[in-house]
Amino acid sequence: MTGQTPSTDATPEIPAALTAAPGYQVRRLYQAYLALWAREVDPVLTGPQFAVLQAVEGNPGRDQRSMAAAVSLDTSTMADVARRLENRGLLARHTAAADGRRKLLHLTDAGRAALREANQRARTLDKLLLESFGADGGESLVSTLQALADRWEALTEGAE
Repeated sequence: MTGQTPSTDATPEIPAALTAAPGYQVRRLYQAYLALWAREVDPVLTGPQFAVLQAVEGNPGRDQRSMAAAVSLDTSTMADVARRLENRGLLARHTAAADGRRKLLHLTDAGRAALREANQRARTLDKLLLESFGADGGESLVSTLQALADRWEALTEGAE
């Protein structure tokens, strides 16, 4: 040991064990995506809020628990997101007549407007993210990412 202090100016080299790990690369992608989402879309809706409104638009009147599963949120996070959207006047939650514990979700007019604006911003972001792959390459990449997500989710559930 020479007693020299490493330079703080240069970024340390990333170990090969990390760069070869798919989880590390997925984490890098996700961090970059979150930063871009915050810059390009977040003034309107956060990612989870956007996902919930998209799902409710496509499935109006469905219960909060099933919508949580549809957008890959746990039920407590879903309850918090839905409450925040309701407080902003973007989502209406109604108690189901047959089961007072179930909350049925509907978009409000303000929710539809916010979703339209956010959707335009999100599609612009999608184009930015995929433009270097070309039309066919972008579709192929998204298909591969979906297959990977499906596989990894199945592994977490013990299915193979």
